[in-house]
Amino acid sequence: MKVGFIGLGIMGSRMAANLQQAGHELVVYNRTQQKADKLVEQGATKAGTPEEVAKACRLVITMLSTPDAVEEVAFGNDGFMKALPGNSLWVNCSTVNPSFTIKMAHQAKKMGQRYLDAPVSGSLVPAEKGELIFLIGGDAADLEQVQELFNVMGKETVHVGAHGQGASMKMVNNMMLAQAMASFAEALKLGTALGISEEKLCETLLGGPAAAPFLNLKKDKILKREFSPQFPLEWAHKDLHLASVTAYEQNVALPSLQATKELYAQAKEKGFGEEDLAAIYRLFLSEEK
Repeated sequence: MKVGFIGLGIMGSRMAANLQQAGHELVVYNRTQQKADKLVEQGATKAGTPEEVAKACRLVITMLSTPDAVEEVAFGNDGFMKALPGNSLWVNCSTVNPSFTIKMAHQAKKMGQRYLDAPVSGSLVPAEKGELIFLIGGDAADLEQVQELFNVMGKETVHVGAHGQGASMKMVNNMMLAQAMASFAEALKLGTALGISEEKLCETLLGGPAAAPFLNLKKDKILKREFSPQFPLEWAHKDLHLASVTAYEQNVALPSLQATKELYAQAKEKGFGEEDLAAIYRLFLSEEK
């Protein structure tokens, strides 16, 4: 299958590589052009603009950082939407808020195109291994068209519902993830203040029922103070902000979300934004003060 892939960051580069290894023909674009070089060396075609991607493909996957980045790539001066042949399919794997993804779906429909919101659950390692979970909002027929691609990039596909529902599920998921990481960091802070070693706390808490399973993946990062990004802290903060915006739109009070968002904002202020979200623990370390 010929696939246009836009956005080759931590996640997108690995997702695209898995598609390429499975034999799919890729046309790729990334704002930082060098990030496409490895895929191009393996046979992908590098496009100079998003518009060039659309001229070569009837299927475009985007994996971008923010709603603004998505809208610019899709509808900006060199956007791909105006160049797509009619009845093409845009699969947006970016983590964006539900109201934004519904807006994208409506704009695509007005232009005679189809749209799926398909954000993923999983970070660097699952992306590399092809073990992501795709959370889908949109028409079942459109999902069927690209299911083989999701099978290559992921281990499970969940069709949540209509447009916006995939984005909604991802938002709820990431809100819980970021809060669990912050809660674990605070637990470590209190435990060490009481004289328990970090090693014993991790061993005991991560083996018990209270800890989210993904926290086991953060144990070595915390103990070794090695916070190379699997899921950058700045994107966790972005997702919490989008959840806050959505809560406002829905007239829903989420007080613990707001407090957690400000913790991540503080971590960004201290320069931890490009590190893994586990670096939220650095806020509580005496050597960081």
